[in-house]
Amino acid sequence: MTRQLLRRETLGDMEASYWLSEDGRQVGLELNPAHWEARREAKRQHVDSLVQLRLRGDDFPFGFANGHTMRGGASVGRFGYEKQELVRDGGTTRIVTALAAPGGLCVEHHLNYREGEPGVEVRSVFRNGGDAPVTLEMLSSFSLCGITPYAPMDAPNSLTLHRLGSKWSDEGRLISDAIEDLLLEPSWSGHGAFSEKFGQVGSLPVRRWFPFAAVEDRVSGVVWGAQLHASASWQMEAYRRDDGLCLSGGLADYDFGHWAKVVQPGEAFETPAAHLSACVGDVDALCARLTRMQKRALSKLPRPDRLPVVFNEFCTTWGAPSQRRLGELLPALRGRDIDYFVIDCGWYAQPGKSWELNMGDWTVNADQFPDGLGAAARAIRDAGMRPGLWFEPEICGREADVFEGQAAHQLTRFGAPITAGVRRFWDMRDPWVREYLREKVIEPLSENGFEYVKIDCNESIGVGCDGAESLGEGLRRDIAASQDFFREIRARIPNILIEDCASGGHRLEPSFLGLCQLASATDSHEQQELPIIAANLHRAMLPEQSLIWAVLRRGDSIRRLVWSVAATFLGVMCLSGDVEALSAEQWAVVERGIAFYRRAEGVIRDGVTVRHGPRIASYRHPRGWQAVERTSPDGGAKLVVGHVFDGVPERMAIPVGEEYVLERVFAEDDGAVAHEGGMLAFALPANGAFAALLKRRA
Repeated sequence: MTRQLLRRETLGDMEASYWLSEDGRQVGLELNPAHWEARREAKRQHVDSLVQLRLRGDDFPFGFANGHTMRGGASVGRFGYEKQELVRDGGTTRIVTALAAPGGLCVEHHLNYREGEPGVEVRSVFRNGGDAPVTLEMLSSFSLCGITPYAPMDAPNSLTLHRLGSKWSDEGRLISDAIEDLLLEPSWSGHGAFSEKFGQVGSLPVRRWFPFAAVEDRVSGVVWGAQLHASASWQMEAYRRDDGLCLSGGLADYDFGHWAKVVQPGEAFETPAAHLSACVGDVDALCARLTRMQKRALSKLPRPDRLPVVFNEFCTTWGAPSQRRLGELLPALRGRDIDYFVIDCGWYAQPGKSWELNMGDWTVNADQFPDGLGAAARAIRDAGMRPGLWFEPEICGREADVFEGQAAHQLTRFGAPITAGVRRFWDMRDPWVREYLREKVIEPLSENGFEYVKIDCNESIGVGCDGAESLGEGLRRDIAASQDFFREIRARIPNILIEDCASGGHRLEPSFLGLCQLASATDSHEQQELPIIAANLHRAMLPEQSLIWAVLRRGDSIRRLVWSVAATFLGVMCLSGDVEALSAEQWAVVERGIAFYRRAEGVIRDGVTVRHGPRIASYRHPRGWQAVERTSPDGGAKLVVGHVFDGVPERMAIPVGEEYVLERVFAEDDGAVAHEGGMLAFALPANGAFAALLKRRA
């Protein structure tokens, strides 16, 4: 298993090491913390290719792996090292590694590093320079090998695989498994190849798992991780056949997601990107680096001068907005420090039809809005806010005229329309559909002066659709067309603020987050798990994009109002509920919370997160407490947001450092929070909450 170093390149505080197999054909990639080379241990490991692929017709992998993984089969062996090029252009370093196979086939591995970023971006490109079509059944976006180089042998009792589990209203749960518990120890003889393969299939990419994985060496204190740009079906694999653990991922392959792609002579196919990083620290340190990688895409979008406060009337009218209700709500909000007012679903529901079943026709309900949407938007602006509107453009509901009337333009599987419950799906590749949605979605937004649009999607297409070489490729193309529609909205209305929503948080991944300034964190708007989920999402996305709801009820106690409003400090504040019925005392609490949010904006936007408190197992019936500490990059300020559930001690405390002073508190009783001897102490009852802003001493 002799190998030789092809290249080692320092990239900020990381090093990328390219290893060449003894026969000079295979190239493997390691990404490690810089200046840790002296700690490397001897290992018994093969060079595992930095690109994993399968071509239809080639032999499947050996070692009891066929059916579990498509990695490591004969296709990988066909491609041998051809060349590597390094280009530095300004602050960017690009390394392109080319692997070639007989018949004019080539696959390139692209690694890009931008100076100052805490990770790298990688992708693969397959090129068919031959004279016959080739069918891909797998092509990885990334593949790392040699985890961990800092422990002898197979690193027994050292490695943990971290993943972020997800389901509706339970997004971002950290799930950590010892590698041994996943059956990823090498066998006694070295025979066999073993894989823990996971991902999701369908058009809601954050459903079951986020497209994220990290491997932590708990002994050496180093962690490696990846986040995929995964707009639809995707997979990741932790893979083992010897002492070195491998981590790879990309589009869901044929076995997992029915994906196959025909590449014609002269054509190329490029995978979605992946962000990779490695650092000294724990999984939260790694996640902070990967989420920082998302800032570049966000910086290219037009954004408000400050983090907004949004009001959305969904938890007020429950799908029955109207001109009359706006007349009741707007006076209650006028003059308050709120930036946007969003009209949510139901404005199109025709008499006798449900808002949940009538999407797709997009005809304004004249009974609810007799003067039209333009008048509603003007009324919102007159009240000092910017108007927003809800759409679910990729969907049509069972009670819409187009559900049956335009079935020819809907997605099919094996010739039959794909119907999931009460919804069907427009074929976003269809020029007729795109023109229809321009007329029904983009033009009403533009003509009526809406400055915010909430784009929702409340069902999954499933494994795929007709119209391509495979069901999975049909799905990939359709979702790519959906993302093009997002871009078209922005091209037509350049400064519009787009909220990405998919039953709450089902699209919280980098490719969709890179198209939208905001994203709905979860549909768990009023439940006890809301702050738990909001804190979880700091590992997956930027809090400055994470829309957290505070639903304000007329019967809320001061404690409950503080609990709700404090949760929004974990992201971007979104208000809803019975705002026209709140008392002056209740509004005083809310406005004090808005003022605190404005004061803490810089730390919310740019800080780094550490979570304190015991692990909370049940989100529906939480016990214990959590405190989320977020520190500005220069260490000048800290924001701590705490929530207390059942079964807590009388007094809790977290270390924040003696160099800080307590500047501002938001709590039911501000005196319940104190900074003593470098500890932030708080004594709160069950279902209590607080927020504290600390500044470094001058």
